[in-house]
Amino acid sequence: MLLSPTVVLVGGSFLTYLFVSYLLQLHHHRKQAKAWHCEPCPSGSKGLFGIPAFLSLSKAVREKRWIDHISDLYGVHGTTFKNTIFGRAMVSTIEPENVKAILATQFHDFSLGTRHEQFDPLLGDGIFTLDGAGWSHARGLLRLQFTRDQVADLALLDDHITHLINLIPKDRTAFDIQRLFFLLTLDSATHFLFGESVGCMLPESETTGVLAKSAVRNAQGFADAFTIAQDYLASRSRAQGLYWLVNPKEFQDANRKVHEVVDHYVNVALQKKRDPERKDSSRYIFLDALAADTDNPKILRDNMLNILLAGRDTTASLLSSVFYYLGRNKQAWSRLRREIVAIFGDSSNPHTEITQTKLKDIPYLRYVLNETLRLQPPVPVNFRVATKDTTLPVGGGADGKSPIYIQKGTMCAYSVFAMHRRTDFWGQDARSFRPERWEENAKHGWEYLPFNGGPRICLGQQYALTEASYTVIRLMQHFDTLENADLNIREEPVKLSNLTMMHDEGVSVRLYSSEKI
Repeated sequence: MLLSPTVVLVGGSFLTYLFVSYLLQLHHHRKQAKAWHCEPCPSGSKGLFGIPAFLSLSKAVREKRWIDHISDLYGVHGTTFKNTIFGRAMVSTIEPENVKAILATQFHDFSLGTRHEQFDPLLGDGIFTLDGAGWSHARGLLRLQFTRDQVADLALLDDHITHLINLIPKDRTAFDIQRLFFLLTLDSATHFLFGESVGCMLPESETTGVLAKSAVRNAQGFADAFTIAQDYLASRSRAQGLYWLVNPKEFQDANRKVHEVVDHYVNVALQKKRDPERKDSSRYIFLDALAADTDNPKILRDNMLNILLAGRDTTASLLSSVFYYLGRNKQAWSRLRREIVAIFGDSSNPHTEITQTKLKDIPYLRYVLNETLRLQPPVPVNFRVATKDTTLPVGGGADGKSPIYIQKGTMCAYSVFAMHRRTDFWGQDARSFRPERWEENAKHGWEYLPFNGGPRICLGQQYALTEASYTVIRLMQHFDTLENADLNIREEPVKLSNLTMMHDEGVSVRLYSSEKI
């Protein structure tokens, strides 16, 4: 059927309008880039609409090497380059000045993009999902709690670490210590947040009443549901604008189970607020303190889940990587244990109480943690989306020192993992685990960013480092020998990176005390 002249005319006019609009926008952006003294940065795009790049990344995700794949791209295209993924503009950078601009000096030029919509089914309106006024309110609620002395309450960890030690094989057989660390941090995080641990490391017969009566049935069920929900959040994040396609029943069921448990604790906190006689003033409970500022159960649930995610996963990731590297470096293990025993004694003869102040007496422990966070940062890759036409300080021109133009809507990705391995910052041994480098130079700027930076810097940084330090000390007091039990010899661990990065195949070790120390 032939189209009428009117349809042809209207269609032609519309296409002409789009083309002219495109040319005008192109002229506007070129003129603005010139006015801001911007120069183009290298291009990493090949093929139509960046489809080959997307397919390569998808293949790397399936093979569980996408963190390394992204890192390798900087070696090919340079420390800042632009590419296209399905027609969407993206700039990738590992230049500290650019990362500083994105996270701090030009903070208001960038947002989280569609993260809220991607993460909303599990995390709702929380500090990790919101921008603007909503984020400011959430952070304001939480900041006061993380400045309290109770954050450093090491006594709260005692029983949980004792349960961890009891689960370690006594016959020197190999075991996955990463699995135990995820149980430890879930128990300690729920204890700190809710006033009651879910008891992942306890026998099922000792499971708390709320879990037994809920859909998760036990602590392991809660941990599994929380993990499944996070796995789907990561898939939704990678899908970007098509996140809504990732919403299967398994994801919905996992969210419902997690919410049911957290809602119970929220209701208990609100009831205690209304009935002061029920409140135990001798104990600090994060949720109770937060409930003093709001009666909204959804606000309380969402903020608890945001903090629970960070409190469990990042610390477990750090501890797992610490033992991954110490199991492969006997010299570092021996030096650290020697210094710990010299100050605190061992489990059979403890002679000094472990306090947050005393943790500073073992600088080598901080060096080990810093070096681990450098090589295996729990959040290895992140991004922001430009909310207006703006610039980044460097990356353009032949020498890479000119600013680059960032059009509104452009995704700006940065890899902390890759930046932490730049040889111009860290030396030719940048890929090697060497805690002594922090003894030689402990001062680093934006090239070292394990806890983010700028206004969104991690509120729980000190909590995570304190918990990790205390756990390492207690384990080293109890055991004098750590052996790597991984039969596969590899330069890099296989990484499972969803919302946080962990070891896909676990961390297989032997941990025991010899007859004579």
